[in-house]
This record gives sequence, C-alpha cells and structure tokens, in this order.
Amino acid sequence: AYFNDSQRQATKDAGTISGLNVLRIINEPTAAAIAYGLDKKVERERNVLIFDLGGGTFDVSILSIEDGIFEVKSTAGDTHLGGEDFDSRLVNHFVEEFKRKHKGKDLTTNKRAVRRLRTACERAKRTLSSSAQANIEIDSLLEGIDFYTSITRARFEELCSDLFRSTLDPVEKALRDAKLDKGAVHEIVLVGGSTRIPKVQKLLQDFFNGRELNKSINPDEAVAYGAAVQAAILTGDKSEAVQDLLLLDVAPLSLGLE
Repeated sequence: AYFNDSQRQATKDAGTISGLNVLRIINEPTAAAIAYGLDKKVERERNVLIFDLGGGTFDVSILSIEDGIFEVKSTAGDTHLGGEDFDSRLVNHFVEEFKRKHKGKDLTTNKRAVRRLRTACERAKRTLSSSAQANIEIDSLLEGIDFYTSITRARFEELCSDLFRSTLDPVEKALRDAKLDKGAVHEIVLVGGSTRIPKVQKLLQDFFNGRELNKSINPDEAVAYGAAVQAAILTGDKSEAVQDLLLLDVAPLSLGLE
C-alpha cells in the first residue's frame, strides 16, 4: 500500500511479463479488507484496521466498511520490513556463533553456506511461532564442519525486538491520519505470514489494551482473494456476492503537479 509510483509501475510490469492481463493494481490491505468484509457480511459501519506484515513489506490501513462500501481512511507502512529481516537477524546470530565455536571461521565468505543457513533460519523462525525452541542441523556447512545448534523463542524475540516494536509506529500514524482514537477501531485483522509470530501479535494486542485480534481470514490467501473479487467487479461479474461492492481508496503518498 505504501509503494510509490515507480514501484507500482514495476508491479504492473511484472504482471505483464508473467503473461497476466493486468486490469488494475490494488493495495494489499484494501484487498484483505474485501476478503474480511465478504466473509463477515458487515452491515452496520465498522472501522477495521488491517495489519499486513509479509515477507518484505509492512502495511497498515484503516477502513470503514458499511453495506458493501469499503472506504480507506488512512494507510501507512514500511516498504522494507518483513519476514526476511527477521531471517537476517537469525543468520547474523548464527554466523557469530559459528565463529565462536570454530576458531573464527567466517561463513559469510561462502555464499552457498549462507544460503543454506538462511533456509534453515527461515524454517526455525516458523517453528518458533508454535514451539518454544527450534533446532538447526546442517551437515557439512563449511569446510566439512557440521553445524548443530538451537535457539529459543525468547532469544529470537530479543534479536528482533526493535523490528517488532517498529511495527507500532505505522499503526499510530494510520490512526492519526484517520483521526481515530484506538478505542474507535472495531476490528484488528491480521494479514501476511509474519503476523503468525506470537510476539508481533502480543505487541499489537497490548497496544490496543488487550483487544482480541481477528484471525478469521487466512493470512496467506486474503490478499489474493480480495484482489480476485475486485477483478471480478472490473470485468463485469454479476454474481450476488459482489453486486453492491464499492471500493474507495486513498493515495498513500503526496501528489506532485508539473
């Protein structure tokens, strides 16, 4: 949602190169809100905050949804924050551990070793969303040395604590821009794989004074689902589900005139 014009054009180009007929691009949180709105059949006005933390980008949008009208009140985010950053913190942590254990041997001199470590770190990160500890076992990582180690959820949270906390800044900005108090938000909807991280959920829940977070829509599929609905509307689909749906979005960045 927080992409600038050239980033948006690049997204369209990528779709065209892939052989898709690009009708329009849609902001991720807006698409997720459509998925949520159709799933919930919202009739009276609801202020919904979409918290979308994916692999590489982070978006927050606040929408009011009423009778099929989706109006985006505000949007904020960070185009360079996501799961890959959390992976990198783990990689750096284990590179240092490997140095300590093996007389200063530096993994970063071997690209393949770093790739294998990153894959293992990503797997460990996902494990830590449901378990208190994750094991890393990589045979012959560098110069025939096997690397067997483990990491706890608490240590992972410590390594990424500043990144996790930084997700709340765009939430505050979105609330300010929408001129809403946090008590006026009816639903907080989680989207994107990285919202499965328990610490991210806890920080958000604490920010909203212990409010329950809405996990009813699949965080991996919601955006694609909403985008498909919008595409159906644009191509003139007459099905009842999308009959009265109207989408009003915002420009996230300032506009310039030449």
